[in-house]
Amino acid sequence: MILKVFHKTRYDFASPVAGIIQSLRLTPAKCDSQKVINWSVDVPDAVMGEAFRDGAGDYIQTISLRKRVEHIEITVSGTIETIDTAGVLRGHRERVPPRAYLRNTVRTEPNRAIVDLVQDTLRDAASASALEHAHLLAAAVSEALPYRPGATHAHTTAAEAMNAGAGVCQDHTQVLISCAHLADFPARYVSGYLNATEDGSAHEASHAWAEIYIEGLGWVGFDASNKCCPNDQYIRLGSGLDAQNAAPLRGLVLGGGAEVLDVTVVIEAQQQ
Repeated sequence: MILKVFHKTRYDFASPVAGIIQSLRLTPAKCDSQKVINWSVDVPDAVMGEAFRDGAGDYIQTISLRKRVEHIEITVSGTIETIDTAGVLRGHRERVPPRAYLRNTVRTEPNRAIVDLVQDTLRDAASASALEHAHLLAAAVSEALPYRPGATHAHTTAAEAMNAGAGVCQDHTQVLISCAHLADFPARYVSGYLNATEDGSAHEASHAWAEIYIEGLGWVGFDASNKCCPNDQYIRLGSGLDAQNAAPLRGLVLGGGAEVLDVTVVIEAQQQ
């Protein structure tokens, strides 16, 4: 499938800031499920640092504006050819060992509700394979947390989402990571784009899902929000321990106060 991406992020500051430094994870990962046809990241007036691939295989670029600014606008556009690999991450070169993704962060630390969910889900599945266990956990998270925009916020932890009883893709992903760790599976947060949900409705937003490491198979993606494994509707940007660690944009603003964020993401499928 050929997917065309347009992603614009704009920050407007209540008062001018002295400068901005940001780390961007906005270029698609190199792997068998996707091939970049063309891609650009544009930040007017910014000094673009040298790009590199980190130990997790993600493409990172730093930018800075070393002057007083009232706003910053980051525009991503490009075309990707995607291939359905049944959720299995292949051809992705990385140096970080899978077991490094067994540790929790504040955002993925389990509470009693998550512990109970894992125990209840796997209690009668002792004879099932590791892959089947991962699928069971993903399904359990989907059932435990109905998709409900506005039920949580950008800083909600997995434990808080479970207490709320609902959430969005960020919450599903962090809860699933927490569940996977309890079952001794390395797991990580993946940020990217989704062209459409399984029912074909538009999904004009950035998206997130989990990858769980299965011995003998490797990293496998699980989208608990849409009850599926990533297919050719997905574009993978990068990964991390949680939503904050895997964020496509992370940075530091020098001075200033309140800010207003506006994000537009449009994904379109094109004829091959």
